[in-house]
Amino acid sequence: MTADPTGHRFRLHGPQSSAEIAQVGAALRALTVDGVDLVPRYPDDVPTPAASGVVLVPWPNRIRDGKYSFGGVDRQLALSEPAFGNASHGLLRFGSYTAVEASDERIVLAADVVPQTGYPFHLRTRVTFTLLADGLHVSHVIGNVGAEAAPVALGIHPYLQIGGVATEDLVLRSTGTSTLMLDERKIPVDEVPVDDATDLRAGRRLGDVALDKAYRGLERDADGRAHHTLTAPDGRRVELWQDAGFEWVQVFTTDRYPGNPLAVAIEPMTAPSNAFVTGTDLIVLQPEREIRREWGISYRN
Repeated sequence: MTADPTGHRFRLHGPQSSAEIAQVGAALRALTVDGVDLVPRYPDDVPTPAASGVVLVPWPNRIRDGKYSFGGVDRQLALSEPAFGNASHGLLRFGSYTAVEASDERIVLAADVVPQTGYPFHLRTRVTFTLLADGLHVSHVIGNVGAEAAPVALGIHPYLQIGGVATEDLVLRSTGTSTLMLDERKIPVDEVPVDDATDLRAGRRLGDVALDKAYRGLERDADGRAHHTLTAPDGRRVELWQDAGFEWVQVFTTDRYPGNPLAVAIEPMTAPSNAFVTGTDLIVLQPEREIRREWGISYRN
């Protein structure tokens, strides 16, 4: 029997909703509310495609050449995106998590980022998934259990849909007021105000745009949360929110998601691409300190 390349699947279930989280990458593999799939499924026998649902730590997105300097020491990470010569999506994308607490509607997964070539720091991470009647709440705790301060950023890579509706017909709304311009290696070279091509505040039909953009300047509610929505022609809506610690969101569309002519990822990030080099919103996590960040998904019909 062939093993599942995404590892064990942790299943949550309630009266109205259910979820699956993969052991590899603590990836959100499925989420269903009232019988509607909110995360696009993929075949059982393939590795997680296009970073679907994975936790990106200790950095999201890319580091040019895998090179950075921290604490006066130059470091070289493995080039995990050889096509562009970058270190991409952190060190736990293909890591295996362990369940340390579990119930029908809640699971806590844990994994360490251990000292290694290019990242000689030791982080202890936990991800808590709590199933709700209308969706999912997710919290992350990252602690520095090493002897030195460590550079840290966090991202998550969930793909969203409304089952039964073509993704190209969904309208995406997001409130970022500035976005990053990228070079040919997908590394930021400038931050500019959104324009007619990149502004998502009034809503854009996904079939009319191609997006691989990071945004900040997000509008916040009274709790500090930023909200992003996908709305179907019949008014049904899936929403992703991120707390005040996530300053950035990456919006990515692709035609390379198995079984889907178009897929969209809405990715909360604490820092943008290349933050280990630029220092933009990079967290310097001191020994014996930890950070907590939260996000979630909800569905309205």
